[in-house]
Amino acid sequence: MTDTPGLNLAGFSEWLSEAHPDLVGASPTATLIAGGRSNLTYRVDGPRVPLIVRRPPLGHVLASAHDMGREHRVIGALAGSGVPVPPVVDLVDDTEAARVTGTPFFVMHVVDGVVLASPRQNAEYTASGLHGLGLEFAATLARLHTLDAASVGLADFGRPDGYLERQLRTWRRQLEASRSRDLPELDRLQERLEERMPPAGDIRSGIVHGDYRLDNAIIAGPADAPRIAAILDWEMATLGDPLVDLGMLGMYWNIASLAPDAVGLTRSAVDPAAGYPEFDELVDHYAEAARIRTPDLTWYRAFAAYKLAVILEGIHYRYRQGQTLGDGFDRIGQLVEPLASTGLAHATDSTTTNTGV
Repeated sequence: MTDTPGLNLAGFSEWLSEAHPDLVGASPTATLIAGGRSNLTYRVDGPRVPLIVRRPPLGHVLASAHDMGREHRVIGALAGSGVPVPPVVDLVDDTEAARVTGTPFFVMHVVDGVVLASPRQNAEYTASGLHGLGLEFAATLARLHTLDAASVGLADFGRPDGYLERQLRTWRRQLEASRSRDLPELDRLQERLEERMPPAGDIRSGIVHGDYRLDNAIIAGPADAPRIAAILDWEMATLGDPLVDLGMLGMYWNIASLAPDAVGLTRSAVDPAAGYPEFDELVDHYAEAARIRTPDLTWYRAFAAYKLAVILEGIHYRYRQGQTLGDGFDRIGQLVEPLASTGLAHATDSTTTNTGV
């Protein structure tokens, strides 16, 4: 039972025997499948069925980020809602006992399928299959945004009023807590976002995922008809302005065009030449599924660039402190300035449409 950093397998085995004896099998082994950029995710094999363990990143955990309880709650609430999520097993606060992670953690069942994160994976699917998958991805987001939060027990999951103002304050606070160098363009972008915030009366509310992109989904099904088996990484979920999710999706959908020389850091499976729809088509399909007019995403595209830049600056800070797990973190800081420039371009150009990064 060799330990993976951040997860004590002997402690996990003891906990599983006590809390979920029906899941006990062979001695567990663990593989880190996502680390450093968000919560750490481990696949644990050996129990009767394979399990997923999620915990906060190592070190420099900001107070308002990486809330295991919120992520566990929203995934559990969405079970059976039409928004596909993994089945949850348990939520544990291990802060005092320090037997498994020394932090809160939660456990889920593994969902069979693949995560599309690289263009080479597209060869496994037909062009029409990938086109349909992209449209389903947009429709799934619309389904989330039109879901009545109270009907799934999430009426108190956030405060929609003042959501955008709080978002800007939160990410300013995150940036200040992770600041280790001068970033004048990023500071100018935040000022521009504050100046041009959408009027409160024009904002609708719904459940917001917070990091909605293709590589946060598990894909299953045949080559000509792949489908979304589960949406992952709900750590930023809340109640707020749904167009924040759509703006983030636009950035990630075309992120491969951002700083192409930052090898590997902007990798994405999305490639219209392989069959994926262009982002314009995604937006139209989303609007039709959500029964709204096609939205103006100018501000939201700028905010998406700002938010990701702040997240990556936090990772850059943790890398400098020796507190990250995973590959590529020595270069992650290279993306912050291009993101800030992209955000400023969106925030400055009032004619920005739903194309590009």
